[in-house]
Amino acid sequence: MKEDISVLVCDDSALMRNLISRIIENTQGLSVCAKAMNGQIALERIEDSKPDVIVLDIEMPVMNGIEFLKERKKRHIDVPVIILSSIATEGATVTMEALELGASDFLTKPNGSVTADLSSVADRLVELLSSYGFSYAALHGKDVYEPDFFVRQIKLREAERFVLEQKKEKIEALHEQNVDSITDKLVPIQKKFEWNPPEKKEPSVIVPVRNPGKIEIIAIGISTGGPNALREVFKFIDPHLKQPIVVVQHMPAGFTKEFAMSLDKICPLKVQEAVDGQQIEGGNVYIAPGNYHMTVERKLSGSCIHLSQEPQRNGHRPSADALFESIANGFKNNALGVIMTGMGRDGASQLAAMRTQGAWTIGQDEKSSIVYGMPKVAYELGAVQEQISLDKMADEISSLAREHL
Repeated sequence: MKEDISVLVCDDSALMRNLISRIIENTQGLSVCAKAMNGQIALERIEDSKPDVIVLDIEMPVMNGIEFLKERKKRHIDVPVIILSSIATEGATVTMEALELGASDFLTKPNGSVTADLSSVADRLVELLSSYGFSYAALHGKDVYEPDFFVRQIKLREAERFVLEQKKEKIEALHEQNVDSITDKLVPIQKKFEWNPPEKKEPSVIVPVRNPGKIEIIAIGISTGGPNALREVFKFIDPHLKQPIVVVQHMPAGFTKEFAMSLDKICPLKVQEAVDGQQIEGGNVYIAPGNYHMTVERKLSGSCIHLSQEPQRNGHRPSADALFESIANGFKNNALGVIMTGMGRDGASQLAAMRTQGAWTIGQDEKSSIVYGMPKVAYELGAVQEQISLDKMADEISSLAREHL
């Protein structure tokens, strides 16, 4: 029998602790092992409750979230931490500080007071808790459900919400028609589901239309697990890299500028949030702004970045598919595409398009991925020439860029 991924909830608001706990307890495979109203109490309860993942507020009395992370680091506690942060600029700054101190990822609270409805972020919370909780629990010998199990639940919840909405509309319509008996005319909602782990597929074979050429640009697509994975890559990237790097990291608006600034502190290359129309330069890293697709137009006079708010692709904006598609069309075989940790399939199909055009492609391997979703789908599509572990990703990107300049 599978064990639950255990969660410690730390927030000074009793209401918020209860709302978060309700989301967790209503998700099969997750459970709350402890609650705390500040960082000091959370530290005291870690040893007894043995959580697999922690949800942490920032602003708390006695010991706030930043102080907790500093003490966590000092005590060598390795339980992953998910930050709950506001969308305000000062919230973005402190959230990036939290990531620098070892937090794994973050989630933005809905705008408004602590009574704000958390249902709008419930699915994302489950995604983060299941992803980081699974990695930690599995590493420590627990038999817990894989992230795909929770993805299935999220999709069923979405379907259930759709059915409920239709049900409401039908009831209203039937009432208008003065129909007395309505319950037998409505679609029942399925409460239980069965789940089997997906079978591993042999990768498809892509035969490129041309041989790989010189690498003029490097494009990276990444999602869940990305903040710390990118810190690992850019901390050790070749300081003499000649090519520009363009990055889509799934992140909400208001945070990508601060994220780029935090990466710039540790990266030997210049890291910045991309600006619409700017010309890209070698040895620079450009991060797609939250809520904007980023594409690159190749020109003889110099390639430039375009930003747009066209519809989401694969549920995301920015989308790795949008970026990779522009690279495949513009640079053909003169590019390197990299797909890394993330839930879902964003970037996979267009990385395959890059590979078809003759571009170099690599993907993060399963063992080092927080979520082996995006790189797995890309690998199965035949889009990935080689799978690389996170600790070797910077060296692999750097060496390929040097050898094919």
